[in-house]
Amino acid sequence: MNEMRTMTITEAGSPEVLQLRHRPIPVPKANEVLVKIVAAGVNRPDVLQRKGQYPAPKGAPQDIPGLEVAGTIIECGVDVQNLDIGASVCALVAGGGYAEYIAVPEGQCIAMPSNLTFTEAAGIPETTFTVWHNVFQLGALKEGEGLLVHGGSSGIGTTAIQLAKALGASVFTTVGNTEKQQYCVDLGANLAINYKEDDFEEILSDQSVDVILDMIGGSYFQKNMNILNPDGRLIHINAMLGRNVSLDILQMMVKRIKISGSTLRARSIQFKSLLAAEIKKNVWPIIEENKYRPIVYEVLPLEEAAKAHEIMESSQHIGKIILAIE
Repeated sequence: MNEMRTMTITEAGSPEVLQLRHRPIPVPKANEVLVKIVAAGVNRPDVLQRKGQYPAPKGAPQDIPGLEVAGTIIECGVDVQNLDIGASVCALVAGGGYAEYIAVPEGQCIAMPSNLTFTEAAGIPETTFTVWHNVFQLGALKEGEGLLVHGGSSGIGTTAIQLAKALGASVFTTVGNTEKQQYCVDLGANLAINYKEDDFEEILSDQSVDVILDMIGGSYFQKNMNILNPDGRLIHINAMLGRNVSLDILQMMVKRIKISGSTLRARSIQFKSLLAAEIKKNVWPIIEENKYRPIVYEVLPLEEAAKAHEIMESSQHIGKIILAIE
């Protein structure tokens, strides 16, 4: 068998443009492993790629979305040193995850924690890489500090809440309804604010906020600046309400606020490999101690990727949406 099933973007558009197609099974390069995928995570960048708004980086499939997978290694390139055939791994990829097989650079794979299923492990890479890099590297969140996570019920949000709490921070979050409020508090958030009913700036004005992880942008920007402590860090990973904002430079200077942000998809293999090694060292023990576990909202078969995108765009989910690939 030389072909595999993929869910392919046949044209830019609505979820229905995702159609089952067959492609040749990829051949791993010298530094890559071939993974037989058991499960793949669904993420908002997949939706943007489907709409034609977020092209994959050079070398990644332009028409097969999917940024994270879990599965079994069935072949190793000649230069692979630390992974073996038969190993269960999860991996951050630049695209192509909605498929039965994928070739992945060795450094972007991490041996799965023994206490997770393939379904759970498929929901780890994209959120964990994003949170660790932005909150703990760029944001330099420390024990005893306060973190505000916008969108606390998302895959990114549920990951950030759990990791920050496990490492001794206070966590505040914004969500869209009372069910999500309670869920985030049960997950460990000190305070969850329903942004449809309350003004998070007003409620957090008497709290200590040192780092903000923001995927909203737009009108949230000035409110974030207002509530951050001196020497605070504002980190952007998306701008769902708009990317163009006004900055009061004097306010930034007086409060010594650092503003940063990132996208991971186009970063180099070397960068992702170094980040994977740091995550394995710092996050995997937290997972193995059951202090952090990916929250799986729904599991759908590969053929129902369009439905998975509909759920993602509804924003009604809590945690991760996973595609099961059999």
